Amino acid sequence: MNSFQQFKLLPFIVDALTEKRITKPTDIQARIIPAAMNGRDIIGKSQTGTGKTLAFLLPILEAINPEEQSVQAIVVAPTRELAWQIHEELKSLLVKQPEFIKTSLIVGGTDRERQIDRMKNPPQLIIGTPGRILDLMKVQALFPHKVTHFVVDEADQMLDMGFLPEVDRIAQALPEKLQTMVFSATIPEKLEPFLKKYLHDPRYAEASAEHRVVPKIKHHTIPVRHRDRKELTVEVAKAINPFVCLVFTNTKQEADELETTFREAGLNVGTLHGDMQARRRKQAIKDINDAKYQYVIATDLAARGIDIKGVSHVINFGIPKDLDFYTHRVGRTGRAGATGEAYTLYEDHENGPINRLEERGFTFTHVDVRNGSLQPIKTRKRRTTDRKMKVSQTAHSRMAGEIKKAKKKVKPGYKKKFKYKLKETASREHMQSQRKERREIRKKNKR
Repeated sequence: MNSFQQFKLLPFIVDALTEKRITKPTDIQARIIPAAMNGRDIIGKSQTGTGKTLAFLLPILEAINPEEQSVQAIVVAPTRELAWQIHEELKSLLVKQPEFIKTSLIVGGTDRERQIDRMKNPPQLIIGTPGRILDLMKVQALFPHKVTHFVVDEADQMLDMGFLPEVDRIAQALPEKLQTMVFSATIPEKLEPFLKKYLHDPRYAEASAEHRVVPKIKHHTIPVRHRDRKELTVEVAKAINPFVCLVFTNTKQEADELETTFREAGLNVGTLHGDMQARRRKQAIKDINDAKYQYVIATDLAARGIDIKGVSHVINFGIPKDLDFYTHRVGRTGRAGATGEAYTLYEDHENGPINRLEERGFTFTHVDVRNGSLQPIKTRKRRTTDRKMKVSQTAHSRMAGEIKKAKKKVKPGYKKKFKYKLKETASREHMQSQRKERREIRKKNKR
């Protein structure tokens, strides 16, 4: 028996879920679906992979009137890829009765005129990115006056990417009688004004600690040690021989260059980043989900929202500048109780970010490629200083006083001189500290 029957869903939707082998609601689905079906506004705090997409699609499908030929629900996502993925999930729910309602994917990078023409026979459910949806509303191709359901997915990413003002303008144009559902991995302080403005007595739902799936991921570091980083990444990729491996780079240029290196090494690789044309990106995601590639090189575009199935390994070609993205990257593997492996390449000067990840609770083992396989090496040295040496508060205050005087004289180059003096002072204090430690050791040895 399919447990989703308890929600009294349409029979053809339950059949579609059963065909997909989805028979038991996740914790977040069990918390949200009943409240959403009762018309409550929703705040869902959940990571990708917890089943939140079904948590809002199922109540919407139950509420939509297929006889009403007007837009009744709008779902906005921060990226084209995520919008496309939600639309694919929707189509899989309607597979037994595809003519039940009309749906439309409205995203940038596609034929605008064709989308405007499509709105002449309006769909009941629209999924898209805020920019293009707002654009169609401005040219009066999309009429939102009968919308009853509005969903904002990955709201924190929407905020990070600067799309929240566009989402705000869409929400302003919607009817006052509206069910609003907002889903986000985190609830930043800057998101709260939006939530207070548009959500009324919302049901707050988050997977409880005892039900939250803790990913079984092993974290490893690999020292670059002046080797070619791209060649080393290829060696690591060959050594792990994954089912599917996601390789994350910090820039689009790195992704393209690394793809070339992988292809030259004879590896089956695909790429996903923001500079690709919309059609090519869409095809790349389809090929990835069809398991056509063993290795996928991506920027952080794919670290949020996009659900790539079967990822057994993650390689960080570079440590992300925003360490929160480390969590999102490695979260691509170890899904649904499965195990996963994450490998991070680092230079000596990148010890600081790894130290901070350890302070966040990540435990790393230290390995290196030897004779075509990964072998454990000595524990990584935790350097007490980051790229810039620490300076004592006394020294910093003294130097700050000097620079204050220098500012009054308005001499050029004072900032460079200040930085140089800080570095010089730090170096001197560091050497003094080392000498003191050596003296203490000698005293102990004499005793």
